[in-house]
Amino acid sequence: MDAECAIIGGGPAGLSAALVLGRARRRVLLFDDHKPRNAVTRHTHGFITRDGVSPQELRRLAREDVARYPNVYAVDRQVGSVSPLGGGGFLLRDSAGAAYRARKLLLATGLKETLPDIPGASSLYGRSLFNCPYCDGWELRDQPLVVIAEGSNAFSLARLAYQWSRDLLVCTNGQARSLSGGERQALAGRGIAVAQRRIAELVGTNGQLRSVRFDDGTESPRTGGFLSPYWRQASPFGERLGCAMSEQGGIVTDGMGRTNVPGIYAAGDTAVIAPAQTAMAAGEGSRAAIGINSDLVREDFGAR
Repeated sequence: MDAECAIIGGGPAGLSAALVLGRARRRVLLFDDHKPRNAVTRHTHGFITRDGVSPQELRRLAREDVARYPNVYAVDRQVGSVSPLGGGGFLLRDSAGAAYRARKLLLATGLKETLPDIPGASSLYGRSLFNCPYCDGWELRDQPLVVIAEGSNAFSLARLAYQWSRDLLVCTNGQARSLSGGERQALAGRGIAVAQRRIAELVGTNGQLRSVRFDDGTESPRTGGFLSPYWRQASPFGERLGCAMSEQGGIVTDGMGRTNVPGIYAAGDTAVIAPAQTAMAAGEGSRAAIGINSDLVREDFGAR
């Protein structure tokens, strides 16, 4: 099957791009393997008209919107390979071996996360421990919270979380270099406790955090908090196809989603390398779609 654009990724960025391109009367392939990063998330917040809806419901509604356009073809399979064609465009093969050709390629595959190696973290993540205060801070407001970050973002995450709760415990899980002396002093000045010893376990039941237990046997009651995962690209296609990557590991794009490789675009967390709110990812998908259509228009007129 031939298309003007192939979109890899059926999250907010990919779905938004498919909608805009569909409405632009472009022939679009939307690949979605239905394995979203936020599968553990129960509610999507900060998306106007859909605040609090589950990510699954949001995706279902978006797929309904896109399905109204007969020029958008959904392929519910994983993309196995992508390779450039000699005369321009790309050849894609899905997990079943079927082949597709597209003039343009949009990477909206998002990120994968690895949680710190702390017992109990995975059972609490997405239920009482989250990575984004903007997404889930309101629900945790004024509670005794923990902020867990092993890297250099410990101070920035703690400073942000303070907006939602003044009762904070910042844990670096034994990584003494996560906070500078000045940062520790700034946190102490706000009454924010800091624990730099290792965490033995995050104690909780049914997804609800109850306390943080340290390896020295001490324990601090907490009812929720924020945790900084380690992020990586969910798909290898960007690097394999020669896209320039930022120091943070995101695909570098211009203001309209274009990468350094002609014909390849990126949108959403794939380019940001830090989970953006759903509304922001959708907006980036829309912007990339406009960039793609604009480039197709120029090419079509140039060919004449």
